[in-house]
Amino acid sequence: MSRIPRFLTATGAACALVLSPAVAFAAQPGDIDPIYDAVDDAPFDLTVTGTFETGIYDEGASEIVQAHGDRLFSVNAAAGSVSVLDMSDPTAMTELFRIAGDGVANSVAVRDDGLGVVALENADDKTAPGSLLFFDANADEPAVLGTVEAGSLPDMVTFSPDGAYAVVANEGEPADDFSSDPEGSIGVVALPAGVAAPAQDDMRIADFHAFEGVELDDSVRDAFGPIRNEELPRSTNWEPEYISVVGGTAYAVLQEANAVATVDLATAEVTDVWGLGFQNWGEVALDPSDRDPEDAPEINLATYPGLYGMPMPDGIQSYEVGGETYLVTANEGDAREWGDYVEPARVKDLADPEEAPASQGPLCENLAAYEDDAALGRLEVSTAMGFDEQQGCYSELYAYGARSFSIYTTSGERVFDSGSEFEELTARLSESTDLVFNSGHDNNELENRSDAKGVEPENLTIGEVDGRTYAFIGFERLSGVVVYDITDPAAPSYVEFLSNREFDTNLGDEYEALEESGASAEELAALVSQVGDLGPEGLDFIPADASPSGVPMIVVGNEVTGSTTLYELDGAPVAEPTPAPTPEPTATPEPTPTPDPTPEPAPTAEPTPGPTEAPTEEPSEEPSASPEPAPAPDDAEDDELAATGGEAAWGIALLGAALVAAGLVARTRRA
Repeated sequence: MSRIPRFLTATGAACALVLSPAVAFAAQPGDIDPIYDAVDDAPFDLTVTGTFETGIYDEGASEIVQAHGDRLFSVNAAAGSVSVLDMSDPTAMTELFRIAGDGVANSVAVRDDGLGVVALENADDKTAPGSLLFFDANADEPAVLGTVEAGSLPDMVTFSPDGAYAVVANEGEPADDFSSDPEGSIGVVALPAGVAAPAQDDMRIADFHAFEGVELDDSVRDAFGPIRNEELPRSTNWEPEYISVVGGTAYAVLQEANAVATVDLATAEVTDVWGLGFQNWGEVALDPSDRDPEDAPEINLATYPGLYGMPMPDGIQSYEVGGETYLVTANEGDAREWGDYVEPARVKDLADPEEAPASQGPLCENLAAYEDDAALGRLEVSTAMGFDEQQGCYSELYAYGARSFSIYTTSGERVFDSGSEFEELTARLSESTDLVFNSGHDNNELENRSDAKGVEPENLTIGEVDGRTYAFIGFERLSGVVVYDITDPAAPSYVEFLSNREFDTNLGDEYEALEESGASAEELAALVSQVGDLGPEGLDFIPADASPSGVPMIVVGNEVTGSTTLYELDGAPVAEPTPAPTPEPTATPEPTPTPDPTPEPAPTAEPTPGPTEAPTEEPSEEPSASPEPAPAPDDAEDDELAATGGEAAWGIALLGAALVAAGLVARTRRA
């Protein structure tokens, strides 16, 4: 995962506003016209329902997100904590409070009964052990239950489907100067039955020691670059990134190793490691250049024999069809760059020791024509892969990511890959909409990311709607969510795409210029707000019976704009939300009347069946599936204010701009 700066201490007026207590405010009328595309018989339409904004740019103020009842839990790396948002009115979300501990929050998960857990990185030294903080997600105020020590840099945490275990990916990244490189591992925590914290003795660590020296398939990237532990090179190089749990087995992505590790939860042991294969860009087309030609790039999807893509996924999820489990991956790609060691290099620089110090030599004759900028010259590839020792040159090239999503069996057989479909889709939309092909998440430059990882699929969530299973995949760089029907794992089909961003503002440049001009925090936040949602990082599916409106939703955390956005699946079958039983309160507050729930949704048309025929067995519940909703807090006065609509909002626009900076305004954007 591409890491962003982490900050524990707020400095300056902008951060001071962000850390202010949340207040209710009428939802603002949206000024983003989302880019939307769908097949003719789409079973539902993604519709932007509401957004909670922090106004914080490029500090990860909304990353991993998790729904529970009428609440959203969003990792705010800028504050080092988890924001608890009230989404009982999805169009006007407000922040209730924050959950913080001794460290920097990286991930959050909530069990069905309300036991929550936050993965905390050590704030002083990321290579030191981190911790898991357990909390009561049903409480009316921050209710920390206890902590247990975890491995180095706990980056992602989830629960097993039965709630018996919390499972954490201890990434174990090296120190920035590569002075140390801790082991990566998977932590397995046995949990109590109730909403309570486990003891330290309940934590066990699954390591990779048994796989040192074991012969693995060729697509598993072995230890390379500087090695800080000669006895355990794989254990220090392999860095667990994301986890999906099925039954008593966890599947952990080892992103930089291009592999998946299988972990038995009962024994807390790694039982297998298998590679994710390669994308053959000699058969699958891509656009690998931002200078084709220079100064006037054009979209040119083509094949390049001898070039391969390493999937190296960030996010992984799972589902079941016909009694068999399948793993779904978002194939982002990531390189190793620590201290003086820089693995990637542009193809044209492989023979230049100054530009590519880790390169082992030039291109072989069969690839020499690829040096041109309009071909592969600008593309970043691995210097650790493809070198032919006998010829003394690179006979193959390996780029980062596969610009796709894939579906695998749990034994490592790839049954589907979307190939060039993402770039074909966005190339088509760039001709008919304002979308800018392969632009970055802070600029609108055509083909800015073609020479890197394209749209950069980052993460995904899976949900079942009307008996069919869908994958919702976030494009980190281009920004947007693409939906596929994956009911048949071997034949997924495209359903729709939505990007809730505008492509007129080069946010990076304009933010810097505004900052240098001495702009106020409010002005900076207003600029961030006007571009929409940039940098989808985490996604969660909310089924109809757990949705505050009775309509299925997805929630997306956007790390670049610090916004948390809800999308309704308009046209999907609706359900009457069933309130969860009242939990045992952490404290005993005075009883207060609960406001009326969200009004009855309007009748919807019968959904069109999904585009593919497939087995009809029901997939198993996603490990991170949302539980039954908890009772909403009493906020009747706030609801009344929110209901005043656009006229009241426009009347106090200046005040609204100031509140945007504090993340206090939930702005509604509708497609």
